[in-house]
Amino acid sequence: MKESKISLFIKREDLNHAFISGNKWHKLKYNLQEARKLGKNTLLTFGGAYSNHIYAVAAAGNIFNFKTIGIIRGEEYFPLNPTISFAQDQGMKIHYLDRQSYRKKSSAEFIDHLQKKFGDFYLLPEGGTNELAVKGCRDIVNKIGINFDYICCPCGTGGTLAGLISGLNGKKFALGFAVLKGASFLKENVAALIQSFNGNVFHNWDINLDYHFGGYAKIDDHLLDFVDKFTAHTKIPIEPIYTGKMLFGIYDLIAKGFFKEGNRIIAIHTGGLQGLKGLAERKKC
Repeated sequence: MKESKISLFIKREDLNHAFISGNKWHKLKYNLQEARKLGKNTLLTFGGAYSNHIYAVAAAGNIFNFKTIGIIRGEEYFPLNPTISFAQDQGMKIHYLDRQSYRKKSSAEFIDHLQKKFGDFYLLPEGGTNELAVKGCRDIVNKIGINFDYICCPCGTGGTLAGLISGLNGKKFALGFAVLKGASFLKENVAALIQSFNGNVFHNWDINLDYHFGGYAKIDDHLLDFVDKFTAHTKIPIEPIYTGKMLFGIYDLIAKGFFKEGNRIIAIHTGGLQGLKGLAERKKC
């Protein structure tokens, strides 16, 4: 890092809340306000068995007095993993859905089916990404008190990146790192989210598609070794599904000369450390 004369700063959003940490707090805060404004007392959302979003919504429901329903992709199995166990302890009602049916989760017909089954609820999409989430993630930029050239974040659904781009308002450069394989569609999604949020078109951003390590939740020994060494060296805990992949990508791009001498990079730590318990569990299997 010193040889390249490039400065890397970590914006530690993992520290913003004990349970609703990282980008999840920013995605949820305005949605919670809207749910309250609409008189909704139940939050319903979707996610995988190790989902940071499910974990955060369950905690938010318990803290802010909402009932919560989690529609989980896949089959029920015991013992419960740490994420689902925590969600249930927070009061979330868990319902499992086979993968074929889960793919229909965004259709009007399926949402109508859920409303008939569960009654009135405030719908939070998988990953929590909607216009209010973009608004929340935009606020991250306002909390950065130093000058920089690049702001970076991992990308799952694209909501966090869309918020950062909106917050930059055409200045600096936002660089996302896709954690999904074949995620070129995210570029269209992010552009659509921004236009839906504020009607703007920005060109000071991109998504790197090269550091997914095989796909969502896919990892290898090379990545795990990087995560372990980064944490040991910096004393900043990270996980390999989101922030770890982004930081691996940043370090690799620095080595390849992507950034210019003197560039200052802000990397957003998006939290998700609860997933480390699940990772440790899977390692035992």
